[in-house]
Amino acid sequence: MISKCRLCGSKNPRLYYTEGNDDQFRYYKCPDCKLVNYDMSMGLDQEKHMKDFIDPRNPKHKANIKQKQTYNFIKRHIAKPGKLLDIGCNNGSLLLLAREDGWKVVGIELFSSLADSIKKATGIDVKVCDFLEYEVGEDESYDLVILKHVLEHLPDPVLAMNKIHALLENDGCALLEFPNTDSPDLRFKWFLRRNGIYRRKFSPDYVPHHCNEFCKESFEFLLAKTGFRLVKWQTYSSTELLSGLYNIVRYGNKARAVIKKAETAENG
Repeated sequence: MISKCRLCGSKNPRLYYTEGNDDQFRYYKCPDCKLVNYDMSMGLDQEKHMKDFIDPRNPKHKANIKQKQTYNFIKRHIAKPGKLLDIGCNNGSLLLLAREDGWKVVGIELFSSLADSIKKATGIDVKVCDFLEYEVGEDESYDLVILKHVLEHLPDPVLAMNKIHALLENDGCALLEFPNTDSPDLRFKWFLRRNGIYRRKFSPDYVPHHCNEFCKESFEFLLAKTGFRLVKWQTYSSTELLSGLYNIVRYGNKARAVIKKAETAENG
């Protein structure tokens, strides 16, 4: 059990759902800020994302199609090319798209093998480090910082957002993508699990990889705490047709958010 919420400090987080064949992995929802906190004392597996390297130049691969969807969003809603930092840049596909469009790109990746593969495939240098330990350079700043399904993997979201604040130009923005815990399909799935109606079969070596899971309310709490404002919020799907629908009803199980520093952000 966790003693307090990692975001707001509330000492009353409540068991929300469990995972694992013996329900040994526990997630607690804070009644105050709505963050879903995983009990990390049960273990955490971030290396599950270390799979075969996907060629970033293959436009037909599903992973690259997703990155292309993100970059299309950037082109529509964010800014003309400037300096871009992609934190947790996976196979470098988004970095490649941005560079080809005139951005000056930098990547950060937790695993050196991924960074080496990106360098070999694209010629882009990627810094290898744990972002929560990253030291922001004195003159280091970016017009756009991207965290695509990275925030939920970071045990200290407040520290992460403070670092992003330090990395951004005053009029820069950040784009974050993460699961949306307010989506009806996720809430229904957890309802079935809590009531024993549906039990997923997990592999014997399964260990969760999300530290914290957000909805719009908990994400806005995080922004207010770290000096940001929300400029644009949408939910989406990897399927373009569904994404169009979710952008209207805002109930997709994935969220995409554009933020700026509070003193420079405009309502969106």
